[in-house]
Parts: sequence; C-alpha cells; structure tokens
Amino acid sequence: MPTFDIVSEVNEVELRNAVENAQRELANRFDFRGVESSIELKELTVTLKTMSDFQVRQMEDVFRNACVKRGVDTSGVDIDEEPVHSGKTFSLNLTFKQGIDQPTAKQIVKYIKDSKMKVQASIQGDKVRVTGKKRDDLQEAIALLRKAEEISLPLQFENFRD
Repeated sequence: MPTFDIVSEVNEVELRNAVENAQRELANRFDFRGVESSIELKELTVTLKTMSDFQVRQMEDVFRNACVKRGVDTSGVDIDEEPVHSGKTFSLNLTFKQGIDQPTAKQIVKYIKDSKMKVQASIQGDKVRVTGKKRDDLQEAIALLRKAEEISLPLQFENFRD
C-alpha cells in the first residue's frame, strides 16, 4: 500500500545561512552603524540583541527576510511576546520547532478524517503517516494539507512509497 510521512523539520544549514546573511545585512545598514547588535544561533534558537526595542523589531524583519530568501519557513516559530531588557540591551528569542507536537498531529489526523478521503492517518512519534490504496488518494491528501489554514506548522511530505 502506498504511504508517505508528514513531518515538520527545519533545514539547519539554511537557517545558519539565513543568520549569517542577516548579520551581513545589519553590518551594512546605516541605521545600525555604531550600535552594538548581534544575531546568534544556538541549536534551533535565534537570539537578536541590540540597544533598543525598536531596533530589535527591525532586526526581526531583517532576519525574516533573510529566511525567506533562503527558503526557511518562519510560520512555526515561537517568538517572545516582548523583548527581554537586561542592562543596556534588549534581546528577542525566536525558537524554531522541530517535529510535529501531539496536539498538532491529532489536528492533522482529524482534518484528514473529516475530509472523507480514502486514506488513513496515524501518529508515529513526531510525524504522521498517511496510508491509502491508491497513489492518487495520497496526492489528493497532500494537496488538501497544503491548503489547510488551521495548521500553523510548516509541513513537509517525505518517504512517498508505493
């Protein structure tokens, strides 16, 4: 029976490239001349640090643009509500999620079942496996999930097997 897996993974190499591109762009921007600012990547958390709240938000925009250029989806990112003020710097943490958490996986399975398609979805750890009798049914399921607005994570479809 044909199957495929639904996963949500961040390409760490492209994320590192996006951080480096954003650092280069900040070094060239006139409004950041003479201002201590940094963008750091530690595991899957990007930390933006600078002198003011407004500049942290500008850095966030620069970083998001760099992510778009590198093909890194920022829709599933956990962002601090307010920048943290410590001493004379403001910092903002952006945490990229790896894998599909349990509530989102249940939501995906329910969404597939509610569509009345001839496929079965099952949760397998941090991914969701979809099985069907026909390859066309699986491709239809992929198209349905790509259009789904209720799912807030960036999804990838892999291991498409007959």
